Amino acid sequence: MRYPGYPMAKNLQAKLPPTDTLVIYDKNTETTSQFVQEVGVAASTAAVEEKGVNVEIASSVRNVAEKSEVIITTLPEPTHVKNVFHSILHPPLPSMTFTDPNTTERLFIDCSTIDPTSSREVANAVHSTAQGRFVDAPMSGGVVGAQAGTLIFMLGAHTKHGGLIEYRVRPLLGMMGSKVLHLGGQGAGLSGKLANNYLLAISNIATAEAMNLGQRCGLDPETLSELINGSSGRCWSSEVNNPVSGISPGAPAEKDYRGGFGVELMKKDLRLAMKEAKRVGARVELGEKAGQVYDAVVAAEPGKDFSVVYKWLERSHVTS
Repeated sequence: MRYPGYPMAKNLQAKLPPTDTLVIYDKNTETTSQFVQEVGVAASTAAVEEKGVNVEIASSVRNVAEKSEVIITTLPEPTHVKNVFHSILHPPLPSMTFTDPNTTERLFIDCSTIDPTSSREVANAVHSTAQGRFVDAPMSGGVVGAQAGTLIFMLGAHTKHGGLIEYRVRPLLGMMGSKVLHLGGQGAGLSGKLANNYLLAISNIATAEAMNLGQRCGLDPETLSELINGSSGRCWSSEVNNPVSGISPGAPAEKDYRGGFGVELMKKDLRLAMKEAKRVGARVELGEKAGQVYDAVVAAEPGKDFSVVYKWLERSHVTS
């Protein structure tokens, strides 16, 4: 239920059919209480057709699964995902009556960014015990995309399960995102996500370095950003999540780098991408140095958005 799960849940609450119920859980009870309060206030001022579905707070992740036809998880690390699914699957879940007579099993959608091997292990645990279908569905777009409902979801699932993607997964994720891409079999969504975030980790550092370089050369940051975003250097980190305050409206740099995508999570994703590169024999030259940068930034600016790399660079001065 923390970011980006919190705004994702808010979009579901607003867009699910009124006959549905949204069951939520977070180990931080303040988070779930705040969620219920916020959607309750919004519903009290909305038109009848815009109030959204009822929300129920579960007592545990197991309780969520017992009550739900579709279970969506968003967790930080592979160990968290494995532990959560162990508690869900053991003992076996009770049978339930589905609202759609054509649906015969629960659907698990894991939006966590973990390594593909761990995800396949969890998928196998779900499928081998015949307790449902499992799809890995990491997303891209950050907190801004989660709030706006414009996330991009990357799916890994076997296509032999009939209309699983088209009729169950895609419509649901479409309530939280603007694009749903099926990349291949189990774990393929995560392979795509790690490749994307490897690039993001490096382009974020490069954007921060370029902005710092230009300003030290005497350039105005707004004009420099206009140049970069109108030229071949344009990227998400320069345009949407620019690390300099006053450039990208709503970016974490506007709020002293609070919120957004935590630098610790970026460090974790880069580590997972490097691990996967080693597993498949892919040559990655910049990852090790980028990892050293994020190690230093985590120590200096813990808990901040990963664009805080710029602030770390800004405080440094290289002498020849």
